[in-house]
Order: sequence, then C-alpha cells, then structure tokens
Amino acid sequence: MATVFDVEQAILLLELEPPFDKRAVQLARRKMAKRWHPDIAPPGRQHEHQRHLQAINEAADQLEQLAETSRGGRVSNNAVKVAAAAARKRRAEEGARAYAEQQRAQQEAEARARHDPFGARVPDHSVVHRYARCNAYPEWGVGSVTGIYFSGDGDDTQQWARVRFQHGIRTVPAGTLHFVDFSKPDPAAERVERFMTAARHALAEGDPELAAQRLVYARDADPRNPVVLRQLTVAFWQAGNLAAAGRAVRDWARAEPDRPTPHRFAARIYEDMRAFDLARDAALRETTAAPGDASAWERLGRLRMRLGDRAGAQDALERARGIAPTVEGLLDLALVHQLSGDVGAEVTACEAATLLAPASAAAWSRYAHALARTDRVSDAIEVCEHALTLARDPEVLSLLGALRERAPRVLPAESIAS
Repeated sequence: MATVFDVEQAILLLELEPPFDKRAVQLARRKMAKRWHPDIAPPGRQHEHQRHLQAINEAADQLEQLAETSRGGRVSNNAVKVAAAAARKRRAEEGARAYAEQQRAQQEAEARARHDPFGARVPDHSVVHRYARCNAYPEWGVGSVTGIYFSGDGDDTQQWARVRFQHGIRTVPAGTLHFVDFSKPDPAAERVERFMTAARHALAEGDPELAAQRLVYARDADPRNPVVLRQLTVAFWQAGNLAAAGRAVRDWARAEPDRPTPHRFAARIYEDMRAFDLARDAALRETTAAPGDASAWERLGRLRMRLGDRAGAQDALERARGIAPTVEGLLDLALVHQLSGDVGAEVTACEAATLLAPASAAAWSRYAHALARTDRVSDAIEVCEHALTLARDPEVLSLLGALRERAPRVLPAESIAS
C-alpha cells in the first residue's frame, strides 16, 4: 500500500463515517489491525499485510491528530472536506514545483550538451592566452578560455575552445575568438565595428531582435554615430518594437538634422505607430531638408489629408505633381478635390493619372467614378468599358450598369422616318 495522502483516503482506509472522535478512530484502528496483522496473514502475504497495517497506523495517527485539534473533539463532515481540499491543493503545488524543477534540470542538461560538450574531457591543447572575445557573439563580453579541443579526423578536424563567460560556458570554434590584452585600451571605434559586424550577420540571418541588442552596445560605445543609429532604427523597426524604433530615429535625426533620410524614416515609423501628428511634423522636416523630393511632398500630403487638413494636403500634393507626378499622388490629389467638392479638378487629376499610366486599372476606375459625378455620361460609360478590359472590378461593373440606365435613349432612324 502507498502512503496515505489526505483525510478522505484515511477515512476510507479505516472504514469510518464522519462525524467521528478520537475514540472512534482508536476502535477502527483495533478492528483493522485484527484483520491485517501479519501474524494472521495467509502464507506468502505477510509483507502485504505488514505494509497495509503500516498505512492503517499512519491514517489513524493523522485522524487522531485531526480530532484532537477539532472543536469539541469531533471531526465533522465539513471539516473532512476542508482538510481534503487543503491536502489536494498542497499536493498540486508540490507537483508543480517538482515539475518545474524537473524541467529546469532538463533544460540545464540540454544546455550543457549543446554548449559544453567537452565538459568532462581533458583539454587537448594548453591555453596560452587566457581571456578572449567571440567575434560571432560580442555581446557575451570577455570570457576565460579553459581549454582547446579537437573533433573529427583528417581533413575534417575542427578546433574548439571552451570559454567560461559571465552567463555560462560556451564551446565555440577557436577561429572565432579574439584574444584580449588588458594592458592595451579597447578603442570605441573597434567596439563599434565589432558590434556592427555582428549585427549585420544577425540581420542577414533574419534575427532583427538580436541585431538590435548588438547595436545597442555599438551605440553605447559611440552615441552620436549616425551609421549605428540608422542600423539601430532599422533593426528595431523590423523587430516590431516601434517605441524603441521611434526613440532611435529621434536620436538619429538629432545627429543628422539636415539630412532628409532620418526624417523620412521617422515619418514612416510614427505612421505605423498611429501617431499621425508626429508623422506629419517629421514629413514636413523632410520636405524642408529635400524640397525637390516629390515622394516627400506626397507623404506630407497624405498625412495632412488623414489629419483633415485638406488645404494643406492639396498644396503638398500639387507641389509633388509639379516636381515628379505619380499615379498614387495624382489619385490622392483627386481624392482631396472630391472631398472639397471640386469635381472638375478631380476629373482633371484622374485623367492625368490615366495619361501617366495607361495600363493602370485603378487610375481608370477612379477616372470613371469621377466622370460619373458629372453630366458626361457617355464619356463615363466609355471609360468604364476600358477599365473593365484592364481588370474585372465589380464596382466598375455596377457603375457601368447605373450609367447605362442614366444614358439618354435615342430612337432608331427607321422609327423616326415612319
């Protein structure tokens, strides 16, 4: 028999029914002892009776202690339920702790097998230089080399170094180590280059979070380095950490206030953050730094339009149109004219978009909708038919049906002659 766990099991083992007192427990103990004493056990079952009697005594001791601490010396049915619930909770907590400890031990064993495969082996080579950095993982800092090992045979022989870093032991290829001479200073430029190189490897492997972590070390070495701040902005942005990307691009813009690139990144990052007022301000600074960039004016126009500034949006989009018009910019300008109620200017902007990109289905569709708001029904029908040849758009198809209903009906010449 297993050891008794809770009050309910003890009651079942002693064949008791609550409520009961200490005297009832003693009588139940004697009764069960007469039944399960090893001296009266059948041949070959003495050990089983001995274990069962031991469990009976443990259960009786537990119930007697409970009766002594109960009010009036009697254990009620409710007291049994409360004690059993507490025992179950205690067992669950102990099980959870045991499981967590087992998982932790398993993870540590897996980590040792992965990072320290030579831990139980005597080094194959003596260590001349003790302290080193790993070029592949500069964020580990300086570690202590405890041994050099070899694996493989012939041309497949590889040299490994077992290094004890602050966060644990790591086994790395010996060729990736850079031995440290503490008698010489570590220039900031070398630290920047070390972490920048490692960050580029992380980005190439598709791990922007690790790249950002490494670039933070590079920024700490040279806080005003615009190359570091640019890469840090990109890494945080790709990792989806928009708040950190916003802080990084702000520092980058302070380091290079006269260049349009940091303001362009800031506008796009703030737009992703839904901070449209900050995005508009960044886009405005970009147009100040690069007044001949049409894309900057288009971005400013879209942000102003999103914030409800139709006049400012129209001005920015007109500036973009005068520099280097695009289909997207012209359609945005058409939308501004539509919201302002200027249908003629909307039609003109849409027509310019179709002339700029004759194969753009979106431009012809917008042109058709703009003409539908005028009295040029036949022109709108013609544009709808052309748009449908480029792409099967249900909205354009529905608009074409409505326009054909609006078109004036003309009697055939034979009907007029008769």
